[in-house]
Amino acid sequence: MGSNLADCCKRIHQHMKKVLFLLLLITPKALSSRAEFEVPLSPPLFSLLFYLMCLMLCAVHVIVCTSAESLCYFCSMSWLTAVGVMVLISALMCGILSAIGKILESSRVPVKNPVVSNSSWSEVDVLILAGTIGHVLSLGASSFIEEEHQTWYFLINTLCLALCQELCRNYFLLKEGDPQHSITLKQSFDNVKEAYECKNIDIPAAGDSKLGKVTSSAEFIKGSDKWISLASPWIILICCRLLRSLNQTGVQWAHRPDFGHWLTSSEHKSELSFLAAVSLVMIFILVQRKCSLVSKIAMALGLLGVYSYRAAIGNIIFPWQRDSKDISKGITEARFVYVFVLGIVFTGTKDLLKSQVISADSSVKSIGLWEVYSGLVLLAALLFRPHNLPVLVFCLLIQTMMTKYIWRPLKFDAAQITIMHYWFGQAFFYFQGNSNGIATVDVSAGFVGLDSYVEIPAIFLTAFATYAGPLLWAIHLLCYLSSEVSRNSAAMGHGCFCYALVRSIPVAVYIILVTSLRYHLFIWSVFSPKLLYEGMHVFITAVICLFFTAMDQNQSRKVQD
Repeated sequence: MGSNLADCCKRIHQHMKKVLFLLLLITPKALSSRAEFEVPLSPPLFSLLFYLMCLMLCAVHVIVCTSAESLCYFCSMSWLTAVGVMVLISALMCGILSAIGKILESSRVPVKNPVVSNSSWSEVDVLILAGTIGHVLSLGASSFIEEEHQTWYFLINTLCLALCQELCRNYFLLKEGDPQHSITLKQSFDNVKEAYECKNIDIPAAGDSKLGKVTSSAEFIKGSDKWISLASPWIILICCRLLRSLNQTGVQWAHRPDFGHWLTSSEHKSELSFLAAVSLVMIFILVQRKCSLVSKIAMALGLLGVYSYRAAIGNIIFPWQRDSKDISKGITEARFVYVFVLGIVFTGTKDLLKSQVISADSSVKSIGLWEVYSGLVLLAALLFRPHNLPVLVFCLLIQTMMTKYIWRPLKFDAAQITIMHYWFGQAFFYFQGNSNGIATVDVSAGFVGLDSYVEIPAIFLTAFATYAGPLLWAIHLLCYLSSEVSRNSAAMGHGCFCYALVRSIPVAVYIILVTSLRYHLFIWSVFSPKLLYEGMHVFITAVICLFFTAMDQNQSRKVQD
């Protein structure tokens, strides 16, 4: 039994090396600003090499398993499972060879316009690459896994400083004659022009000689917006610092008191009630700006139901209450909120189906995506504990500030925007109070609105409450890419590919590390719980990528053309 297990671990180790090599091979092409969502899977699967490898592996399997005296691990498996493993190995090998062939083929093609292409890397690009590699390498140490939140806090703080430098360069250092400045202004002009065309508003055409006057920075970014944009990274840094003091996580400093413990004590229930009320009002203000009138009303009533639910179970009190003696399970109040969550999500889904089937209007799809996002925000507000509602408020506030004052002025490509969303999603996972230990999972979220334990709803609610931070940032990425009319039609597919890639590389490396360190002293207390978190996160990422693919109309447009 022990030899079979060791053989299985070695096989997994070898297969994950192949997967990791394939991921690293396509990383440079995926992070390119002109990349499209194209994975070379169909040509290898229908090639002669694929079938020859399958036949060769099946022949080796039959010969070894019928003639060997001591059966190996694969000989003990069923034939269906063994054939599936051999097909997977053949597909991986053919995919790697196909990717190498495409890279060699593209390297021989000369660049059509070398003047326009810009291969220089900015500080943000270097930081993104170095931060991703550094985080992956840190997974080999148990101390870094226990305190992984410190890695993400450091990365987003450094990212804010790099964005501040980019904003200062964009507003103060670039001259009007610089090519980058002209390109930025022309992109801004095209963006505004397309936005007006979407609203059926005609604007007078401007010649190339008047482009500098029409697209001047005073036309697009007013003085107040300019200074708010420059102050945005520092405001985000302040928000992140406040969130760090809300929940202590990890191992070394988890025992220290934090602001969350102070709020949840029975002596400060009035302060917690006031903070929860202000947070719910702020959530409504930040979310309702893109919703329809019906969704705004449903959102307001739903947030009122969230407060009523927390008051019913005794976490907070109403202003006219002096004590919380009348405590119940709050089932009626929670189900009241669930009705509004389903109503908002249904309204958004209806708009999405309308944009996919009836009309191809991008504005209808953007509104539908935002309403689905608003419904998930309302569900997160219900499942979060009252002292964690400021985490949701700061999440929405940072998303709003970065969208309006950082990403749009700096014109980042889809890969950069995707990795920034991923970084902030990981940081907000730990801002919620989560860690890489099983003990920090809030199991109570799985019983909100349930009279007894029901397996499927409890699993869904617990998983959503645990991964609300990464999930909300991923859905916001989808909303942002779909709302940018000036972007390439393949931007959404590119973002989906980059998101799947930046999630898959750490998982592939971590599986190899865990397999290599399976005899480590902390394999069960540190590495295994982290592996469970990563497995669930990969499943959620797969669901998100399927949603991305469903919303991407790039392939259908290519077929129609």
